[in-house]
This record gives sequence, structure tokens and C-alpha cells, in this order.
Amino acid sequence: MIAVVTDSCASIPPNLVEALRIEVVPYYIHRGNETLRDLVDVSRDEFFRWLPTADKLPTTANPGPGDYLEAFARAAERADGIVSIHMTSKGSGAYQAACVAQEMAKAQLPGVKIEVVDTLQVSMVHGWAAIEAARAAQAGAPLDQVIAAARHVADTGWMIQTADTLKYLYMGGRIGRAKHLVGTLLNVKPIIGMEEGIIIPMGQARTRSKAFAKILELMHQRGAADGPIKIAVTHVAVPDRAELLLEMVKQAFDCRETLISELSPALGVHTGPGMVGVNYFPLSAG
Repeated sequence: MIAVVTDSCASIPPNLVEALRIEVVPYYIHRGNETLRDLVDVSRDEFFRWLPTADKLPTTANPGPGDYLEAFARAAERADGIVSIHMTSKGSGAYQAACVAQEMAKAQLPGVKIEVVDTLQVSMVHGWAAIEAARAAQAGAPLDQVIAAARHVADTGWMIQTADTLKYLYMGGRIGRAKHLVGTLLNVKPIIGMEEGIIIPMGQARTRSKAFAKILELMHQRGAADGPIKIAVTHVAVPDRAELLLEMVKQAFDCRETLISELSPALGVHTGPGMVGVNYFPLSAG
């Protein structure tokens, strides 16, 4: 039996976490003198109501090797193999921390095979990688096939999102190659994506409706119309916008599975309220 471990920034809907028995390790949020565990000590609703009022942006920290080792030990109680799946190593230290835990586990969990996957992705592309891996594991797939399921999503998936502002990404130091957009986009909706593990600019629009249309155009350009896809629409505190965007996507593409997911606080702190985006990947051949 194979178990899947990931972390809270994957932003996987809770019902899927439970059904697929995914071990989720919380990130940390440092807010003033408080240290909060993502989705454990702080809820999405409370955090995203508070965030626009903050004078100073909270900082976030990935789990440490000890956190992942504890998750590996829990997973090892029911599995003899573990696949640990993480967001881009170019934006977080989670992958490196899990690799350290993997080495520690060789002595503490002998006989348990652990593989660590750097998705070079973020948000629900990272989440989809964990979901598809966990589904393969539940179907009885061996370790290499579980890893392959995660790698397919990581290698073919796209995250494209728009927000009311790039302020939060800029303040949090996660702006990547989109930094030049910050000073020029007053009253313009920026559109960003991820490529090779780094945030990149993908366009801009004057209105939200035009931003959504641009996202669909970008999806067309990046293979979404070439065959069936699975898609998650992510958002931060704007479920109505997420529903609207998902309906547009469903009308434009062959969507075999759809989800709406709100980002976890540790990830949403970098986008701020108002973000909405698509996270999709093509189904494997056959």
C-alpha cells in the first residue's frame, strides 16, 4: 500500500483529503507575535477577512524536516511506500525539507520506501498532483505508478490566475518575473501563471470579464482544447467569481472533472482577497 503526503498549500478540498487519506502537513503563518499552523489554528474565513486590514503582511514558512518526518511516520502505520508531493522548490523550501526528512526516515522507518516529488507547480496543480497520486494508490498502483500519476499532472498542468492587485505577491517576495507589472497596473487586472517553477506575467485586462476571457484564450493556447481536461478553479474570498469562471470554462472545454477550491491562508496571503484562477491538466492518453 502506498500513502501520499503533501502540505496545506496544495489547497485540496477537505472532502478529498479525507476520502483519499492524504496526509496534509501545515505550513506556518507568522502574524505579529503569533505562529499559526495553516488550516489548523486559523481558518480561511477569519484570515481573509483580516488580511486587507493588515498594516504589515504576515510571513509564511514551510514545514520543517521534523514535521514531514512525523507525517511519514503516520503514513507508515498503514503503508510500506510513501510519495511526498510538494510545490515548486523555486518558491518554497518544502521540497528540500521533505528530502531531509526522507534521509532521516531511513533510520527511523526502515523498510518504508519514500520518494519526494518537486512539482515545480503551485496551487491546485500541486493539489491535483497529490489527488491523482492518491487515487492511483487507492487503486492499488505500485510506487512507480503513483509517482507517474503525480508527474503527469506536474509536467502537463497549468495555473493561470488573475487578481485585483499584485500588491500581496510583491510584498511577500513571490512576484517572480512579473515584478515589472506592479507599478503599471493601476486599475488593470494582472494575469499571471507559472512556468518552470517561477511566477510569470501572462497578460492584463481592463476589466474582470476581459481578464476571464483572456484566461480562456490562454487555456486554448496551452492545450486545454486539445482533449479532455480536469480543472480546479481556485479563489480567495470570492466564491461567486469562481463559480462564474468555472461555468465559462465548462462551456469552452471538455471538462471531465471540476472542482472549486479556496486557497489556504498560507498561500492566499501572497495573492490577497479577490484572486481567482484556473488549474488544469490534460487526461492521460486512454
